[in-house]
Amino acid sequence: MSGRFITFEGGEGAGKSTQARMLADLLEARGLNVVLTREPGGTPGAEAIRELLLDNRHDWDVRAEALLFAAARSDHVENAIGPALDRGDWVVCDRFIDSSRAYQAGGDDLSDDAILSLHTIGSFALMPDVTFLLYAETDAIASRLAARDGDESDRIGGRPAEYHARVAQRFRDLAAMDPERFILIDASGTPDVVHERVLRAMAPLLGEGG
Repeated sequence: MSGRFITFEGGEGAGKSTQARMLADLLEARGLNVVLTREPGGTPGAEAIRELLLDNRHDWDVRAEALLFAAARSDHVENAIGPALDRGDWVVCDRFIDSSRAYQAGGDDLSDDAILSLHTIGSFALMPDVTFLLYAETDAIASRLAARDGDESDRIGGRPAEYHARVAQRFRDLAAMDPERFILIDASGTPDVVHERVLRAMAPLLGEGG
């Protein structure tokens, strides 16, 4: 079985990191070589850029922010994701290009074409094989964020509710535009319940039927 590139997307507090880790653990238990990674980050260079992007002391404008995300992703693809896929490994990534398309071209004022152009220059227009879009009701998300962050949100997570509403809508729009790649997952309930939903959706990719 050849390698696959799987991403988890969604707004703040949807449970992406937890579900990415649980899926990676399951794939490894089945004897597959798996690289679990995240964005921004995943390599030393990209992790350094992550610190700059999320630090509340910096007030990047939307263009600088998009360029920093694209630079981090370029390093990530060049030094982690690309080599893993070339080896035939499976890559499970917490966020990828669709987060830039939702946050910078949905929550902010850049166009989708601009974000995709940066992605073509920096990361050879690499796209995932499958993208799980996690969604849940606002109250459930708020509870998770309160448990996770308390009163200390990062520079992007702490933006106004209206911004995050635009991001959530943009994610839904992206999924509607590319239904063959996106799989919508109800992220309400416990992590184990959500993981079961992911596994059911994964069955065809694992050769287990529909």
